[in-house]
Amino acid sequence: MLINADFTQRATVAAHDYDWVASSQPGVERVMLDRVGGERARATSIVRYSAGASFAPHQHSGGEEILVLSGTFADDDDSYPTGCYLRNPPGSSHAPSSPEGTVIFVKLWQMSADEQVKVRIDTRRPDAWQQEGNREVCPLHTSASETVSLVRLPAGGQMFSAIVENAEVLVLFGGLVEDGRHHKAGSWLRFPPGEYPQLHASTKGCTVYFRDGNLTGLSSKEAP
Repeated sequence: MLINADFTQRATVAAHDYDWVASSQPGVERVMLDRVGGERARATSIVRYSAGASFAPHQHSGGEEILVLSGTFADDDDSYPTGCYLRNPPGSSHAPSSPEGTVIFVKLWQMSADEQVKVRIDTRRPDAWQQEGNREVCPLHTSASETVSLVRLPAGGQMFSAIVENAEVLVLFGGLVEDGRHHKAGSWLRFPPGEYPQLHASTKGCTVYFRDGNLTGLSSKEAP
């Protein structure tokens, strides 16, 4: 299956264009933002659990990245409310569920094969954030190939100040504006190398998930 699989082209999915598709597990639906492969795919998705939905224990050979957008996500070791960020490294396993229901942002098969550390960050904590110029940044992950963070921009603040090598944005709160077009909360955008997106925060500012670096994920030898 190929969805927004050409990384040389811009890809955009607005919240009002979400196409919810039932997964193989009852009570779990997903919006496929990009996907390269079948069930074991390099994929970026919005996933919605109804109250009480769960998965049987399973392994993620290529690793899994999760940001809890709403509700509470439960894993083997704990429960994670809105704003929690998780990285489960390649080879890890878990039995996810949500007693009360949740919506999460999920990335699969997009980690380096040598990543080994399980990460849990509560982005609601004030000490998780740092000031960088006119923006606030919550660092989530940094490696030689990518940087992942949450970014808060003030009203009118520019998202980018130069040409991007690769970049991906999910609008969490507020909105981004580009040439009069408003990307509201829930909008997902991916930019190819060489583009200079003219994005700025709306009048109420915005908070985004931001990733730049090697967005294609694993090499051809490692791909599922």
